[in-house]
Amino acid sequence: MTETQLRETIVEVGRRLYARGYTASNDGNISARLDDRRLLMTPKSVCKGFMSPDMMVVTDLDGKKLAGDRDPSSEMQMHLEVYRQRPDARAVVHAHPPIATGFAVAGIPLDRAVLAEVVTTLGSVPIADYATPSTKELPEAVRKYVRAHDGMLLANHGALTLGADLLAAYYKMETIEHFAHISLVARLLGGERLLSRQEVDRLQGLRGMYGIASPAPICPPEANAPGADPLGNPSDCQTVLAPESEGTRLVADFARGAVGRDGEIRLTYRELTALIEAAVREIR
Repeated sequence: MTETQLRETIVEVGRRLYARGYTASNDGNISARLDDRRLLMTPKSVCKGFMSPDMMVVTDLDGKKLAGDRDPSSEMQMHLEVYRQRPDARAVVHAHPPIATGFAVAGIPLDRAVLAEVVTTLGSVPIADYATPSTKELPEAVRKYVRAHDGMLLANHGALTLGADLLAAYYKMETIEHFAHISLVARLLGGERLLSRQEVDRLQGLRGMYGIASPAPICPPEANAPGADPLGNPSDCQTVLAPESEGTRLVADFARGAVGRDGEIRLTYRELTALIEAAVREIR
């Protein structure tokens, strides 16, 4: 893709983010590799729904501005960290999709084995620790997960995705928000039925068949065993919560506060608070 095409595609991705309500005002930022030494990035303090190709800024991989009338995004360092850790990444999208960000604010990762398509494509969507936006803390928080994940939530902030091209990174943002919306509805209706560990293993095997490049495999079952680190090693594998089950591919989520064996709905305080806050936002 030529530089002119990249500029036009960034404008289009920004327009889609704004039209879908994934950004408000001047929120969010987008970047793409021009080549092995240069990046094309959205400028600071511009609404992503009303950009033009000439607004983009060219920087090197150290963040030095090489061309452009404007300053690069104030969260440029987060993008640079992604490119440093993931040489395969050609584009990065950061936005604040409201339902996914609601999960990020509530501290609830999107790591349950609920949708086959998400397990196959993204694996899981963890939450990077909170960091003050536009500071060096943010790339440090992203570093922990970016080697194994193509998408993540940013605690009390938003979401980040990366891809082999701009549209691939954007579509992953769409997938995260869609996943969050379905997860919220399922929890309001009493809780998800999870895909079993055996089904997750089958889906992981389909990645190669469909040509889906995944940065890391799904963590083995022992990573979720009692007493184990619930996050596993976030730089080596993707944590997907899926119960062991013989002879069935769907399992009621008894373990994490969804539906009890007597049919009573049970939620943790954190999950209940998150659902109430999300419902209030929907009403508004």
